[in-house]
Amino acid sequence: MSSPFTTALRELADTAERVASGLGPELERAHRMVHETVQRGGTLLFCGNGGSAADAQHMATEYVVRYMRNRRAYPAIALTTDTSLLTAAGNDIGFDQVFARQIEALARPGDLLVVHSTSGNSPNVLRAAEAAKARGVGVLAFSARDGGALRSLADHSVVIPTDRTDRAQELHLCIEHIICDLVEQTL
Repeated sequence: MSSPFTTALRELADTAERVASGLGPELERAHRMVHETVQRGGTLLFCGNGGSAADAQHMATEYVVRYMRNRRAYPAIALTTDTSLLTAAGNDIGFDQVFARQIEALARPGDLLVVHSTSGNSPNVLRAAEAAKARGVGVLAFSARDGGALRSLADHSVVIPTDRTDRAQELHLCIEHIICDLVEQTL
């Protein structure tokens, strides 16, 4: 008899296998984008909502502090962490602008916006991608389902082939940990 744990872990493994078998070039391109940004001294800017906001914070921390190796700090920031800024922007100019406003203030050509959005349709991440493009900042998106509207705004999208938000977020984090490890190995 199969337990709920066995069922859930097998489902995750099946989704991971589909990603490993079918998204190799997409994963390599995502790695190159991050590697080149860090190598040239650009800043990685992360954003997302809910669990994706937590993933954005998690990944920014891995780059600034360290992942597997002691090394210099890499410039990275999660646009999800300043509660005063988020609430002021949400109140004064609208929640759709909370990330775009920060990009306007902080992002420079040569930086990379890394967007986490399983739907790819959240208005605030779409506005963030538009603001980044307007400033000459690259956009790397991690999403699921069909990639949503974000897919056409991003320079590159890694779309996990699932309708499950939790499985997509688990694999986004796994992939981004691998990318961070590869960056640490070479820089």
